[in-house]
Amino acid sequence: MGLSFLAMPLVEPDAKTGPPLEALIQEMGRRAREAALQLATLSTQEKNRVLESMAGALLEREDAILEANAGDVQQAIGKGLNPALIERLRLDPARVAAMAGGIRQVAALPDFVGEILAEWTRPNGLQIRKVRVPIGVIAIIYESRPNVTSDAASLCFKSGNATILRGGSEAFGSNAAIAEALASGGAAAGLPEFAIQFVPVASRETVTLLAHMDRYLDLIIPRGGKSLIETVTAQARMPVIKHYDGICHVYVDSAADLSMACALAVNAKCQKPGVCNAMETLLVHRDIAAAFCPLVAETLRKHGVELRGDDTFRCFDPGAHAATEEDWSTEYLDLVLSVRVVDSLEDAIGHINRYGSRHSDAIVTSDAKAAQRFLAEVDSAAVFWNASTRFNDGEEFGFGAEIGISTDKLHARGPMALPELTSYKYHILGSGQMK
Repeated sequence: MGLSFLAMPLVEPDAKTGPPLEALIQEMGRRAREAALQLATLSTQEKNRVLESMAGALLEREDAILEANAGDVQQAIGKGLNPALIERLRLDPARVAAMAGGIRQVAALPDFVGEILAEWTRPNGLQIRKVRVPIGVIAIIYESRPNVTSDAASLCFKSGNATILRGGSEAFGSNAAIAEALASGGAAAGLPEFAIQFVPVASRETVTLLAHMDRYLDLIIPRGGKSLIETVTAQARMPVIKHYDGICHVYVDSAADLSMACALAVNAKCQKPGVCNAMETLLVHRDIAAAFCPLVAETLRKHGVELRGDDTFRCFDPGAHAATEEDWSTEYLDLVLSVRVVDSLEDAIGHINRYGSRHSDAIVTSDAKAAQRFLAEVDSAAVFWNASTRFNDGEEFGFGAEIGISTDKLHARGPMALPELTSYKYHILGSGQMK
């Protein structure tokens, strides 16, 4: 029994050092499929024991994890990566503790596998049950954030799925160190061998190889930049759950409390600008623009935000840069914000549905009818009324650690946690019935 994250060397395989890359990935898939059959039989108590052991091992190996992460950060700085990406990559003792806490949260959550979603009896006496089951084998392809290794491993394991994790090259050392820590904890508590595997190669080719491995993989979840998601979507021969750009909006309606609106705008943009649920565009109703625009501009600038506005906004804030068409559809992931003054609620909704990414959008208003229309007509995974877009998060929703925030509509939408990592099948109980 054991956790085989590092079944192969951390080098580019070739004829001299090991099996060809395709053979390596295929073998990981085969082993994952076998492990999935064992995972489906584990009890909740057995799963939770493994998770608790993994959490403890992360804390025990904190020094090794932080040392590996420091090396990744130095390489990222040397390559001139965006500061927001470096911030995503960076770990410290608090973040390691948060990873361990996230695993323990997952252990404390209900186990949805085996839940009866519905049951009924047909006139011929057949009893039919719709039962929640694991999806099977899931590949997670992700960039920058080392905590995804821990989150994905724990969530997929608790939901009974075998997992293949392919982290980004910029966090390779961090991911490997986290994987080793989870390996020691998982093996000690009886995790089925090859239930969770970490791709030990930093080659981009592994993304294509995983996407083509429909023989073994039931689902791929890419977490990262737009180019990664588009590559996986174009190549995949199995279902993909996408986590596209977070082009999130806050619309300040004519009936808004301006003090509340200003505070929400600052929080949505500045509290953590490098994340997918941060605001990227602020929309302001023309009727309150003269009062609100100077106020919010001054406040945001105190937080270091660069403003890019349309012509009307720049009349109220001459220091703003002119927004281009491209700005309305850009995920900055930085202290940059585009601002547009709109004539009506309809214009705001139209702008969001045209330029947004169906992620997180908010209205600030005291007009309940306007709010209800916004909630109904904005086509996004999470729509907020008088609350920050930063709340679109699995933990904030009470789900515990999340696998990502889906911008798809089928199977999963919004924060993906344990229920979204399951499927279902039918159990039919008879007493000799024949057609």
